[in-house]
Amino acid sequence: MKLLGILAILFANLFASEGGHVAEASGAVDLTSSWVGIASLVIFVVGYYVIAAEEKFHMNKAKPALFIGTFMFMFIGFYYAINGMKMDYLHEELGRLILEISEIFFFLFVAMTYIETMIERNVFEVLKYKLISKGYTYKKIYWITGLLAFFISPVADNLTTALILSTVLVTIDRTHKEFLVPGAINIVVAANAGGAWSPFGDITTLMAWAAEKGTVIDFLALFPAAIVGWWLTAFLLSKVVPEGEPHFDIHTTEKLELKPGAKTVIYLGVFTIVSAVLAHQFFHFPAMWGMMFGLSLLKTYTYRLKKRCDNPINVYVNMEKVEHDTLFFFFGILSAVGALHFLGYLEYVVKLYDIIGNTSGNIGVGFLSAIVDNVPVMSAILKANPQMDDAQWMLVTMTAGIGGSLISFGSAAGVGVMGKIRGIYTFNSHIKYAWTILAGYIVSIIIWYVQFEILGIY
Repeated sequence: MKLLGILAILFANLFASEGGHVAEASGAVDLTSSWVGIASLVIFVVGYYVIAAEEKFHMNKAKPALFIGTFMFMFIGFYYAINGMKMDYLHEELGRLILEISEIFFFLFVAMTYIETMIERNVFEVLKYKLISKGYTYKKIYWITGLLAFFISPVADNLTTALILSTVLVTIDRTHKEFLVPGAINIVVAANAGGAWSPFGDITTLMAWAAEKGTVIDFLALFPAAIVGWWLTAFLLSKVVPEGEPHFDIHTTEKLELKPGAKTVIYLGVFTIVSAVLAHQFFHFPAMWGMMFGLSLLKTYTYRLKKRCDNPINVYVNMEKVEHDTLFFFFGILSAVGALHFLGYLEYVVKLYDIIGNTSGNIGVGFLSAIVDNVPVMSAILKANPQMDDAQWMLVTMTAGIGGSLISFGSAAGVGVMGKIRGIYTFNSHIKYAWTILAGYIVSIIIWYVQFEILGIY
């Protein structure tokens, strides 16, 4: 902890210019070398250490994230007040930040509400039963779960997809490590790769889309790079998947049926995503507006269903099951990065891109995302806003999403599956096959380069 604090201070003093000078006519002030800038950077580093060491401290990561995100701006406000500085620019920055966060916050909230409603209607339980009751071999289950992860995550999200399909693996065989480890890695990589080519498949892609760094068509153009990269990793991993079939007694497993209204909820969920895309694409509305419209349709439908059947849907109960910790972590970490941007630290990200180039910088983001959560990394890049064309923004979106697969805790999907298959899918078991993920990552970048930079197809 002392070393982290010392490094933060050295970083501030080494790269910062004189503190307090006006950077632009709008009122922005460079505070990187002021005491509030240095102290805020130390707070961020220490807070992020607590977030990263979640298991060590047994503290949900949303708590330190929310604290540092809100406290850093309170700290800045205190500095402005005691120095008699005008608050106008600070208020403007907070207004922009609240708008950015709320757009993504409500988008995710509605998406999670739909997912929880589908879970309550047994949609995923029925899917799980159908998979495990077919009598497939280990290898066939391996490929089916991977394909499902790749194509479900663009519509749902990578974390939910990975949790559902890893549950399928555990249900099939709880102890067979030779099947569970490659199967889990395959699901994590497929979920992250699948989320990379959809504007709402991952938080990072949603952030880039909301910031208008690419259109829906631009994101869909990442499909070849994403699927080929995943396929290569899956193919290499499939060599260690055991032969034979898992033991399954269909008579000892409860068969669940879809509850009333389940299919309609699925259709409404798809229509909601389409509404968000169309509203954003043609009317230039925030994507969350179409999502909130879809939520209104779900509520209206549940009102009608209540009068027609004895097993209605209670949307408010499903809302209670939404992972609010994820939403508050998202709010906190984006606020903290916003504070660093206001202080002037993210200007160094732009300078770094100027030195090493956009392509090298964006490829490096993938490796950084494997160590540090990809949400703050992507947030920092979006806030820094280096000069890049659409092709480069698609590259950094892809690398931030797929790069998190390189290490087991480098993505939300990986962390979720580690908890689901505890003691079997671990950091060490993942690292053993990390070379297969690296191979797929490199191939994805090569395909991107040929498609976007050489052929210009996007």
